[in-house]
Amino acid sequence: MAAATTGAGLRIDARKRLGGSEFAFDLNLPLAGLTAIFGPSGAGKSTLLNLVAGLLRPDTGRIAVGDTVFFDVAQRIDLPVERRALGVVFQDARLFPHLTVRGNLLFGFKRAGRRAHGAAITLDGVVELLGIGPLLARRPHTLSGGERQRVAIGRALLAQPRLLLMDEPLASLDAARKAEVLPYIERLRDEFGVPILYVSHSLDEVLRLATALVLVEGGRNAAAGPLAQVLPGRAAHALLGDKQAGTLVFGQVHAHDDRYGMTTLGCEGFDLRVPKLELPVGAAVRARLPAREIALSLTRPIDVSITNRLPGTVESVEPHDGPYCAVQVRIGPSTVLAVTITRESTERLALAAGLPVWCLVKSVALDAASLSLARGAAAAVSQGQLTPGSSAANDVRLTQHAPPR
Repeated sequence: MAAATTGAGLRIDARKRLGGSEFAFDLNLPLAGLTAIFGPSGAGKSTLLNLVAGLLRPDTGRIAVGDTVFFDVAQRIDLPVERRALGVVFQDARLFPHLTVRGNLLFGFKRAGRRAHGAAITLDGVVELLGIGPLLARRPHTLSGGERQRVAIGRALLAQPRLLLMDEPLASLDAARKAEVLPYIERLRDEFGVPILYVSHSLDEVLRLATALVLVEGGRNAAAGPLAQVLPGRAAHALLGDKQAGTLVFGQVHAHDDRYGMTTLGCEGFDLRVPKLELPVGAAVRARLPAREIALSLTRPIDVSITNRLPGTVESVEPHDGPYCAVQVRIGPSTVLAVTITRESTERLALAAGLPVWCLVKSVALDAASLSLARGAAAAVSQGQLTPGSSAANDVRLTQHAPPR
């Protein structure tokens, strides 16, 4: 049966039993930007991707991408993998060893035939994007792991996909090779307009790359939506735990203070002072504020060393097992800070929803060792696709989306 039409976006309503495990997903995802699928090992991340790719057949349900139905048990539609017009990148590059890099790239063209979704992706454009011009005559066994993954990404792009699926593409690389490839994925996300589903168990990758997020746990999607909406939620806190909870803040460089070696970031409704960034005024950044590095006060502190003192209102207080308590505080019009303090302090301050407080954020906790422009994320915020300020993870990191050219 021919594929029918459906609404825009990626719609997944599918169940699959594998051995003794049951997987069930119910998702509406954007066909734009990079949607990260994040969760612990064995949660079902790759299973979800394989259902979309057609590498696994759902037991029941429906999967549709844009106007094309991939699978519908009721209508007896099940498009084969080769007709789904997808690009897939796995952990291992899976390049053809007997072909040169150019030959591997051109194989993607052959797969595409005359198909193009939007503007056609050209060989020259992919070679420039991924910086693989000097590699074209070489064979895969002569390449580093990072180079092989860049070629694999290029081959997938040249298949002119409507959707790019990336299954932990950096998991097999060491830290140096990951650092090599990440900027190219950022450029891909920002410049090529191909929507990406990106499976990862690395929170650092997710926070650096994602514009939308799916949390997967126990074979189900626990939460899904724009990055800044999902991360503050209980599902994210439960998955990340008290030690990794925090807030992701989007802002711009407002000013540099050479006397003290500090930079002022203008966020929505508040400023942050951080160690000096070598970025121009106006540059967009994303910063992670660790929940454990934020203290609370009932009155405005005066005689303290902490520079960042932000007024807010408690939104929720949730005691956890052990000594900790998770507190959410709204600052500015759309930012919610995740704060982790002890249950003892929570009771001593009598914290409750609606209580005005001051949030104290140490500048020295905003580790700028890995920093710079957040071009794609900032653009998404300015276009209303993301809300500045959301819970995230561990230590603050200012990350640059300025890949090598």
